[in-house]
Amino acid sequence: MDDGLEQSWWANMPHELLREVLLRIESSEAKWPRRRTVVACAGVCRTWRLIIKEIVKPPQLSSNITFPISLKQPGPREHLLQCFIRRNSGTQTYYLFLSLSSALADDGKFLLAARKFRRPTCTDYIISLDADDMSRESNAYIGKLRSNFLGTKFTIYDSQLPHARAKMTKSCSTKLVNPKQVSPKVPIGNYPVAHVSYELNVLGSRGPRRMHCVIDSIPASAIEPEWVAPSQTSYSVSNIGTSFPFFQTNSTHMENSISGEQNNKTDDVLVLRNKAARWHEQMQCWCLNFHGRVTVASVKNFQLAALPVNGHAEPQEDDVILQFGKVGKDLFTMDYRYPISAFQAFAICLSSFATTVACE
Repeated sequence: MDDGLEQSWWANMPHELLREVLLRIESSEAKWPRRRTVVACAGVCRTWRLIIKEIVKPPQLSSNITFPISLKQPGPREHLLQCFIRRNSGTQTYYLFLSLSSALADDGKFLLAARKFRRPTCTDYIISLDADDMSRESNAYIGKLRSNFLGTKFTIYDSQLPHARAKMTKSCSTKLVNPKQVSPKVPIGNYPVAHVSYELNVLGSRGPRRMHCVIDSIPASAIEPEWVAPSQTSYSVSNIGTSFPFFQTNSTHMENSISGEQNNKTDDVLVLRNKAARWHEQMQCWCLNFHGRVTVASVKNFQLAALPVNGHAEPQEDDVILQFGKVGKDLFTMDYRYPISAFQAFAICLSSFATTVACE
């Protein structure tokens, strides 16, 4: 909005009254489409925007996806956030939506889109905030998934550093931009944040895929109750070199809960593995308990759980961090939770679309 509105009566409302009004709006509108009012309030003027940024909590604490930066922040701790993916097979495009009801298919709230691009030696899935603009040069570009030639190993790249304390790792796919266009505090490029691999099925018999996912940007200790996963707090546009204030959230309460001991501790990275399916004698197929969220048997269906630090205990039923399954010809559910983000979950699910018969 124009800064001239700062002189309007909206900006001159008493801060105590304004905060009370915005608090009530935030607490009463937990889901879309009503949640758009919260975003509209952040666009009135700078004063309103600053207060909204203080009030709106990240998905880990609120279970709400409000601003685009929420897509890069860990999901809720207590439950899976329900989403779904629509596939356009003709254009090799995939659309991620936030479920607005308990139904397996509804209109949903659009979150992300991805398009498949074949290369001579690999395959890229460009991930964008804009359903109609999915080029690498787009301002809406936020990352990508890249596979090897066989489609058995994948790397997830983030367009920004995953968090403030992350170490920069050079990538052959990093794109250099004019340094005058980008703030040096937020370098733009492709930063590898996770790796997904599928075991080759050398016997040739069809069966459940075996997945192994390493989240380099999240320590293994993040799944423990007293620890907090690192998170992005702002989103910068590469071609403009500015940070969208609407995309930011106030993470003071999150940063304060991260002790100095955690910052200095060198932990192993988070490792996710798919839960083993069980053979159903009567149905003559491999089965997983998706609690009604999956209705069609498919080799693409999976549930990922964190590998225990000691490497011995088996994941429990309620330890599922990401589940993905088919409910229609081109419709799939995607449910995720802390410590991964919607962006990371979406990229992992895209790898399931890309794998070849060598893994099945």
